[in-house]
Amino acid sequence: QVQLVESGGGLVHTGGSLRLSCAASGFDFGSYGMVWVRQAPGKGLEWVAGTTAGGDAFYSTSAKGRFTASRDNSKNKLYLDMTNLRPEDTAVYFCSKGASTADFTERGQGTQVTVTS
Repeated sequence: QVQLVESGGGLVHTGGSLRLSCAASGFDFGSYGMVWVRQAPGKGLEWVAGTTAGGDAFYSTSAKGRFTASRDNSKNKLYLDMTNLRPEDTAVYFCSKGASTADFTERGQGTQVTVTS
């Protein structure tokens, strides 16, 4: 059974940084790409960033230059380092199994990120 548990969210001021983590279990983590997606209040899911199984990262326009996606296959963990955070980054952040930027069916419960101005 796929299990994804996000952590590391919190409340930060504009310009601040956070590191999100995603602990994965129940599948062969090292064989799958993974993505981070977010959901802002009242909005749908938005793809943010991801990595291939081998660790190559890819980013949405909103994340490029500010966020860094990485993974440690030995620990079955995915990370998202977020810098220069803005109020519009406020959302619940989820990790999702697979490298799709459109299908986020298998995702965790999420971690809240709130950026105040």
